[in-house]
Amino acid sequence: MAILGLKNTDGKENSKEVFHFPTSKNALIIFTRNPELGKCKTRLATKVGDEAALDIYKFLLQHTVKITTPLNVDKFVYYSEKLHQNDAWDEQIFRKKVQEGTDLGIRMQNAFTAVFNHGYERAIIIGSDMFDMTTQDLQNAFTALEKSSFAIGPAEDGGYYLLGMKNVYPSVFSNKNWGTDTVLEATISDLKNETVALLEEKNDVDYFEDIADVEAFQRFFPVGLKKNLTSQATLQREGGANTLI
Repeated sequence: MAILGLKNTDGKENSKEVFHFPTSKNALIIFTRNPELGKCKTRLATKVGDEAALDIYKFLLQHTVKITTPLNVDKFVYYSEKLHQNDAWDEQIFRKKVQEGTDLGIRMQNAFTAVFNHGYERAIIIGSDMFDMTTQDLQNAFTALEKSSFAIGPAEDGGYYLLGMKNVYPSVFSNKNWGTDTVLEATISDLKNETVALLEEKNDVDYFEDIADVEAFQRFFPVGLKKNLTSQATLQREGGANTLI
């Protein structure tokens, strides 16, 4: 996409942004954590360990790249701490930035403000840990925004995995207990006088229980944890058989 580009000026992390005009009316904002040991998926790590949690997060990043790349929209990746070059996010497809703000709400508001200042008419923000999300889900969200002022993807844990809007609406970014099961309800309350498209509910990956039964993640689990899961599955099958008898 013509809008996307970074010029590396010193061979290190510091780069000079190359700006081009938007190629779409739609912008996708992707919030991602820098994939570093002990700094990502910390709640998951309490069960699987830091190394497995990092491997799982890298796997989720690759999934996010895969589902977002085909979208015919301009794409912005916002790193949690610093820009990375030559990583999973191709600079020819994803424009790279760093999140700014003291909490999640402020960082999201700043990101939306930045893309709208570029002239986009619709913008959607997602995280990078949604294994259940597909390219079609994202396309559906942009389509919903054509008729509604907001689009929200409810998460099973009481938060949301996607937020879309046509203009910055400051109240949805403030007075929230981020990371709790009150976020979705509070956000919908903020928008009670607005047109809101609610998308399909999905499960994001925060805890081991979120992925314990998902085959794609089994290879990342420590050996001892795999054995426990196998034993539990065997007991459940045997218990079910005895019940039927």
